[in-house]
Amino acid sequence: MDRKHTFTRIFLGLLCPVLLLFAGCDDFRPDMFEKKEVESEIAPVDGSVVRANAKFGFNLFNEIRKTEQAKNIFISPFSVSIALAMALNGASGETEQAMIQTLQLQGLSSESINAGYAGLRQTLLTSDPKVTLTIANSLWARQGIPFKQDFLQRNTQFFGAEISTLDFVDPSALKTINQWVNTNTNGKIPKILDEINPDAVLFLINAIYFKGTWAKEFDSSHTRDGIFHLATGGEKQVPMMRRTGDYSYYENYEEKFQAIGLPYGDGRISMYIFLPYRESDLSTFLDGLNTENWENWISQFREQEVFLSMPKFKLEYEKTLNTPLQSLGMGIAFASGLADFSRMADLEVLGKNLYIGEVLHKAVVEVNEEGTEAAAVTSIGVRATSAPPAFIADHPFFFAIRDNETKTVLFMGIVVDP
Repeated sequence: MDRKHTFTRIFLGLLCPVLLLFAGCDDFRPDMFEKKEVESEIAPVDGSVVRANAKFGFNLFNEIRKTEQAKNIFISPFSVSIALAMALNGASGETEQAMIQTLQLQGLSSESINAGYAGLRQTLLTSDPKVTLTIANSLWARQGIPFKQDFLQRNTQFFGAEISTLDFVDPSALKTINQWVNTNTNGKIPKILDEINPDAVLFLINAIYFKGTWAKEFDSSHTRDGIFHLATGGEKQVPMMRRTGDYSYYENYEEKFQAIGLPYGDGRISMYIFLPYRESDLSTFLDGLNTENWENWISQFREQEVFLSMPKFKLEYEKTLNTPLQSLGMGIAFASGLADFSRMADLEVLGKNLYIGEVLHKAVVEVNEEGTEAAAVTSIGVRATSAPPAFIADHPFFFAIRDNETKTVLFMGIVVDP
């Protein structure tokens, strides 16, 4: 796709989504882009939106892994979902329906979708002193573009988005946007943009940052180098953390895997690790990974004493999401002549159509004896009394970071090479 005609870029990194809007024209009406600040009322968590996020997350993850064999993967599906939901407020007609279906939000009105995300976002902001979770949204608009006030207001009211107007031609605009990303990912993602496309008219950015201390920390003096068996058949020496304690544990003999839940802080948020048996493999496990099985497995975790050995690891992942999202049904939103974002801006005045050009996801996670730090950015541009069982994660595994109160999966990934 011609980068000059990019409508959307999505970047995910240590939990931060960004949406960028582009149009293929050079002349724009010099209307003022009015900043709106609307405080949203606390809304209850809508289970339909939570389930939709889970379905979308597993669908997206499974699409990505089709082309990422034997590689580490780490994404924040929740970050991508938020960025797309903000863009959804500007979509209409077939484009709106395609995005709703991709996000698994069928049957919900625009009002219900917005209220659902608002309630979920606010509920997720935990007050646990051992857990930091921040969710920040922003809209960065090119001066003079006729954006519709209803579109802007919905994103400020329900997503708490900050709205700013910039002269995209001024080199300082790029620095300003990247500094916001750097600040809202606590420096884990220094920047999201290398340049501003000449046709860019809007950036919608969601930044999520997570840092959690284990409820039961590992003693670093017990960490020893051990062998990790790679998916390729080779071996790698890595630092393995070790401890014995009471954990949520589940073993599925039929599906041939064991799983463990590692809580952070007061236990509201946990990392869940799913480890296939040696006679099985990660691909076989992932073939059965869907929302229904996930919910069934999570419901069967029970606390018991476990000997745990797992690697310290740090993952950095970046992926262009155009193809996965198109495969999930959002193709029309990427079509320059077919996309309909008429609820976003006055297209007649603008003189050109708006469409999604590129979606890039970037994420980072670090796991050590103290806990976990993760962040992600999504940018759309318009243009997880017998002898105790042993859980030894010395071969490829799947993991997810989940909020146990709302059941929201914040991050998910696979470790094949720590």
